[in-house]
Amino acid sequence: MKRLILTRHAKSSWDDPMTPDQDRPLNERGKAAAADLGQWLASRGYVPDKVLCSDAVRTRATFSGIAPALPGTPVLELKPALYHAGPDVMLAVLQNAKADCVMIIGHNPGIAEFAERLVAHAPVSPDFARYPTGATLVADFLIDSWADLAWGTGVVDDFIVPREMAV
Repeated sequence: MKRLILTRHAKSSWDDPMTPDQDRPLNERGKAAAADLGQWLASRGYVPDKVLCSDAVRTRATFSGIAPALPGTPVLELKPALYHAGPDVMLAVLQNAKADCVMIIGHNPGIAEFAERLVAHAPVSPDFARYPTGATLVADFLIDSWADLAWGTGVVDDFIVPREMAV
Protein backbone atom coordinates (compact mmCIF):
# COMPACT_ATOMS: atom_id res chain seq x y z
CA MET A 1 0.00 0.00 0.00
CA LYS A 2 1.10 3.58 -0.73
CA ARG A 3 -0.17 6.79 0.86
CA LEU A 4 -0.29 10.27 -0.67
CA ILE A 5 -0.64 13.50 1.27
CA LEU A 6 -1.55 16.13 -1.30
CA THR A 7 -1.31 19.73 -0.09
CA ARG A 8 -1.87 23.01 -1.84
CA HIS A 9 0.46 25.70 -0.52
CA ALA A 10 -0.85 27.88 2.30
CA LYS A 11 -2.13 31.44 1.73
CA SER A 12 0.47 33.61 0.03
CA SER A 13 1.08 37.33 0.20
CA TRP A 14 0.12 39.79 -2.51
CA ASP A 15 1.52 42.78 -0.58
CA ASP A 16 4.10 43.59 -3.26
CA PRO A 17 2.55 43.38 -6.74
CA MET A 18 6.04 43.54 -8.26
CA THR A 19 7.10 40.25 -6.64
CA PRO A 20 7.39 37.55 -9.31
CA ASP A 21 4.80 34.81 -8.81
CA GLN A 22 7.36 32.14 -7.99
CA ASP A 23 8.87 34.36 -5.27
CA ARG A 24 5.68 35.22 -3.36
CA PRO A 25 6.00 34.38 0.37
CA LEU A 26 3.28 33.21 2.72
CA ASN A 27 1.23 35.84 4.50
CA GLU A 28 0.66 35.65 8.27
CA ARG A 29 -2.53 33.62 7.83
CA GLY A 30 -0.64 31.20 5.60
CA LYS A 31 2.17 30.78 8.12
CA ALA A 32 -0.34 30.00 10.87
CA ALA A 33 -2.25 27.59 8.62
CA ALA A 34 0.95 25.71 7.70
CA ALA A 35 1.83 25.28 11.39
CA ASP A 36 -1.72 24.11 12.15
CA LEU A 37 -1.56 21.68 9.25
CA GLY A 38 1.65 20.19 10.63
CA GLN A 39 -0.04 19.66 14.00
CA TRP A 40 -3.11 18.16 12.31
CA LEU A 41 -1.02 15.73 10.25
CA ALA A 42 1.08 14.65 13.23
CA SER A 43 -1.97 14.20 15.47
CA ARG A 44 -3.45 11.75 12.98
CA GLY A 45 -0.25 9.89 12.17
CA TYR A 46 -0.09 11.22 8.61
CA VAL A 47 3.67 11.55 8.40
CA PRO A 48 5.37 11.50 5.01
CA ASP A 49 8.63 9.71 4.36
CA LYS A 50 9.34 11.98 1.40
CA VAL A 51 8.08 15.43 0.42
CA LEU A 52 8.01 16.39 -3.25
CA CYS A 53 7.65 20.15 -3.36
CA SER A 54 7.39 22.78 -6.04
CA ASP A 55 10.40 25.10 -5.86
CA ALA A 56 8.24 28.22 -5.40
CA VAL A 57 8.85 30.23 -2.23
CA ARG A 58 5.28 29.72 -0.97
CA THR A 59 5.40 25.91 -1.29
CA ARG A 60 8.78 25.69 0.43
CA ALA A 61 7.50 27.99 3.20
CA THR A 62 4.43 25.78 3.59
CA PHE A 63 6.69 22.79 4.17
CA SER A 64 8.83 24.81 6.59
CA GLY A 65 5.68 25.57 8.60
CA ILE A 66 4.51 21.95 8.60
CA ALA A 67 7.83 20.21 9.29
CA PRO A 68 8.46 21.20 12.95
CA ALA A 69 5.32 19.33 14.08
CA LEU A 70 6.22 16.09 12.32
CA PRO A 71 8.11 13.35 14.16
CA GLY A 72 11.43 12.87 12.43
CA THR A 73 12.30 14.90 9.40
CA PRO A 74 10.86 13.79 6.08
CA VAL A 75 13.23 14.03 3.13
CA LEU A 76 12.44 17.17 1.12
CA GLU A 77 12.99 17.10 -2.63
CA LEU A 78 12.36 20.27 -4.60
CA LYS A 79 10.73 19.52 -7.94
CA PRO A 80 10.69 22.50 -10.33
CA ALA A 81 8.32 20.51 -12.58
CA LEU A 82 5.62 20.83 -9.87
CA TYR A 83 5.48 24.64 -10.21
CA HIS A 84 2.00 25.17 -11.68
CA ALA A 85 2.04 21.59 -12.98
CA GLY A 86 -0.97 19.98 -14.56
CA PRO A 87 -2.30 16.60 -13.44
CA ASP A 88 -0.29 14.58 -15.96
CA VAL A 89 3.00 16.10 -14.84
CA MET A 90 2.07 15.57 -11.18
CA LEU A 91 1.22 11.93 -11.93
CA ALA A 92 4.57 11.42 -13.69
CA VAL A 93 6.47 12.95 -10.76
CA LEU A 94 4.63 10.74 -8.26
CA GLN A 95 5.11 7.61 -10.37
CA ASN A 96 8.86 8.04 -9.90
CA ALA A 97 8.65 8.25 -6.09
CA LYS A 98 10.15 5.48 -3.97
CA ALA A 99 8.80 6.15 -0.45
CA ASP A 100 5.67 4.49 0.94
CA CYS A 101 4.14 7.76 2.18
CA VAL A 102 4.71 10.74 -0.11
CA MET A 103 3.59 14.32 0.37
CA ILE A 104 3.26 16.61 -2.64
CA ILE A 105 3.03 20.37 -2.09
CA GLY A 106 1.86 22.18 -5.19
CA HIS A 107 -0.42 24.74 -6.79
CA ASN A 108 -3.84 25.23 -8.30
CA PRO A 109 -5.40 24.77 -10.74
CA GLY A 110 -3.45 21.57 -11.37
CA ILE A 111 -3.61 20.18 -7.85
CA ALA A 112 -7.42 20.31 -7.74
CA GLU A 113 -7.77 18.37 -10.97
CA PHE A 114 -5.02 15.95 -9.93
CA ALA A 115 -6.82 15.19 -6.65
CA GLU A 116 -10.16 14.75 -8.39
CA ARG A 117 -8.75 12.38 -11.01
CA LEU A 118 -6.77 10.30 -8.49
CA VAL A 119 -9.53 9.20 -6.15
CA ALA A 120 -12.30 6.71 -6.84
CA HIS A 121 -14.80 8.74 -4.81
CA ALA A 122 -14.36 12.38 -3.88
CA PRO A 123 -14.73 13.30 -0.21
CA VAL A 124 -17.97 14.95 0.83
CA SER A 125 -16.73 18.52 1.04
CA PRO A 126 -17.84 21.66 -0.73
CA ASP A 127 -14.16 22.67 -0.90
CA PHE A 128 -12.73 19.58 -2.60
CA ALA A 129 -13.35 20.67 -6.20
CA ARG A 130 -11.81 24.12 -5.71
CA TYR A 131 -8.97 22.94 -3.43
CA PRO A 132 -8.37 26.23 -1.56
CA THR A 133 -5.01 27.22 -0.14
CA GLY A 134 -3.84 24.78 2.50
CA ALA A 135 -6.30 22.09 1.40
CA THR A 136 -4.91 18.63 2.10
CA LEU A 137 -6.03 15.21 0.87
CA VAL A 138 -4.80 11.97 2.39
CA ALA A 139 -5.43 8.97 0.13
CA ASP A 140 -4.30 5.36 0.04
CA PHE A 141 -3.55 3.25 -3.01
CA LEU A 142 -3.44 -0.55 -3.12
CA ILE A 143 -0.25 -0.72 -5.16
CA ASP A 144 3.27 -1.99 -4.50
CA SER A 145 5.00 0.73 -6.50
CA TRP A 146 4.10 4.31 -7.38
CA ALA A 147 4.94 3.34 -10.96
CA ASP A 148 1.66 1.36 -10.93
CA LEU A 149 -0.43 4.39 -9.94
CA ALA A 150 -3.52 4.90 -12.09
CA TRP A 151 -6.32 7.46 -12.18
CA GLY A 152 -9.40 6.78 -10.06
CA THR A 153 -7.77 4.26 -7.72
CA GLY A 154 -7.25 6.27 -4.54
CA VAL A 155 -9.25 5.68 -1.37
CA VAL A 156 -9.76 8.89 0.60
CA ASP A 157 -8.69 8.76 4.24
CA ASP A 158 -9.10 12.43 5.00
CA PHE A 159 -9.57 15.87 3.51
CA ILE A 160 -9.17 19.14 5.38
CA VAL A 161 -8.98 22.86 4.73
CA PRO A 162 -7.32 25.24 7.21
CA ARG A 163 -10.50 26.78 8.58
CA GLU A 164 -11.74 23.29 9.60
CA MET A 165 -8.62 22.33 11.56
CA ALA A 166 -9.13 21.64 15.21
CA VAL A 167 -5.78 20.40 16.42
